[in-house]
Amino acid sequence: MSDADDSHVLLVRLAGPVQSWGINGRFTRRDTHSRPTKSGVIGLCAAALGLPREEPLGELADMRFGVRADRPGTPLRDYHTVGGGTYPLRPRDLITDHQRAAKATTGPLPIPPSGDAPEVTPFGGAELEAWYGSPKYVAADPTSGALVSGEVRRHSLITERWYLADAAFLVGLEHHDRALLERVAHALEHPKRLLWLGRKACPPSGDLAVGIAPGVLKKVFETHALLPDGVGHETESSTAGPRIRPWAWIESPRPLPGVGPLSDQPVHFGEDGGTHGLRWETRHRITITAQARGWDIIL
Repeated sequence: MSDADDSHVLLVRLAGPVQSWGINGRFTRRDTHSRPTKSGVIGLCAAALGLPREEPLGELADMRFGVRADRPGTPLRDYHTVGGGTYPLRPRDLITDHQRAAKATTGPLPIPPSGDAPEVTPFGGAELEAWYGSPKYVAADPTSGALVSGEVRRHSLITERWYLADAAFLVGLEHHDRALLERVAHALEHPKRLLWLGRKACPPSGDLAVGIAPGVLKKVFETHALLPDGVGHETESSTAGPRIRPWAWIESPRPLPGVGPLSDQPVHFGEDGGTHGLRWETRHRITITAQARGWDIIL
């Protein structure tokens, strides 16, 4: 990365009722990291810019990443079930699962007591008891070529999903090209796609792009006050109260001895979840200067 003389940092506020930044999530257990991941934030920026999933990330992935935990939040576990029970048959089910389609469309229709012709059930109105489940492993049927589900879930599944509740983070994206940061900042406030904090159930609140400052990540974190929704904001503003020193994690441009890497460096995004590489970061206690800039933002 370039020297401090020509570096700039785009500051992004990530706050909302819940956030979830997965690292090793699987279907039955979807975890969250203790803070936003680089992959998640770059994906947020790519979505705001309207980039196609397979589009090369280019300079977005080259940005140096840092995050300051102004309010770390509280881990929240969601007991979640998927499938099971009686559900209306949806148009998608007939497309993705030939077994459900056959059960819903074959066999004689019941004859009403009046002896009149049976009434045709409106499309999507048929129900399959104890059958519904999310289609998994969708592939082409070898006989018909239609898309079908390779595994049908007949019973509900219990899944475990983790979130961070009531958290607020100040993310920094450092790059020498200020024009690039300005484009990303504009896109975050005028996104071409819906944005969320790691998962679709986690919409952001208030302003996201909250400024561009010259310098490097650590210096910019030190010269900007805690977010208004950060822990101890009122205390921090008081000369009599103790000074809050939040933690920050700042990406290293090279591997660090004795420091384990994170597998959240985005290489490309895709329908299969994309490809990620390794990156390293250092952890710092941030002492916010007395002359730190405040905020005039929508919460």
